[in-house]
Amino acid sequence: MPPRILPPGRHLIAYHIVTEGSCYASLVGGNAVRLEAGQVIVFTRGDRHMMSSQPGLCIESFSNSEFNESGPPLWPYVARFSASGPVTARLVCGFLACDSWPFNPLLDNFPRILIGDCTKRAGLPSLRELVALAIAEASCKRAGGQMVLGRLTELMLVEVVRQYVERLPAGHATWLAGLKDVFVGRALALMHSNPGRRWSLAGLAREIGLSRSLFAARFNALVGMPPMEYLTRWRMQTATGLLRDSVNIADVANEVGYSSEASFSRAFKKIVGVPPSRWRRRVDLLAA
Repeated sequence: MPPRILPPGRHLIAYHIVTEGSCYASLVGGNAVRLEAGQVIVFTRGDRHMMSSQPGLCIESFSNSEFNESGPPLWPYVARFSASGPVTARLVCGFLACDSWPFNPLLDNFPRILIGDCTKRAGLPSLRELVALAIAEASCKRAGGQMVLGRLTELMLVEVVRQYVERLPAGHATWLAGLKDVFVGRALALMHSNPGRRWSLAGLAREIGLSRSLFAARFNALVGMPPMEYLTRWRMQTATGLLRDSVNIADVANEVGYSSEASFSRAFKKIVGVPPSRWRRRVDLLAA
């Protein structure tokens, strides 16, 4: 079956978890990184990459016949590309699809590669426990398994991101650093949780306990744009999700904080490049 075209804004994040042994990972043409059992590597931009037993190996093409033509077997799935030799590593591999257009500050601030440690503990189950749950769920093929696997993948990515944010140096000026800041992080949480509220710069500053000028300067320094510009972009990202679910455009406008469909349409076109009605037609056409 030929692959379906993803709707605009859909973005693939690929990951590989080393469950046994060790291996090397690299972007095509990039330097190889050694991975040990208990580590996970995430390719945040969906770049072409390779997993190998040794660094510097060339990519060789292979046919679909080298895989089980009746479909992939139960996890863990072993792909062997040589006739003999020991298995040097076992991996659990997958991907997560998410929205990246018109505005996804999380993806925009990721490095191309993230590496997480399965042995670390957090408020959620550890990566090792999440991987074990994913393998068990994939193996038993119960009803609703795909949904469960999707949620487990999201939790695994959350834990890898948490580890990355914890390693950020003090004063690192990115959106992710803004999440760690007690004031900017609170403002981001307010905007994300209620984008439709009639926010103002003064109102946000008052909510988080800073003066208007100090809040604006702090937010801009950490996030890289003024608070109200960020809010507009986040509203348009929220709106694309609502439009994809076929919500009435006037209702979408109200949901993201606009008093009229006309003002919402102007703001949407300025950020996204096309009116909301045209954007929706494009999504419907590609999803058909």
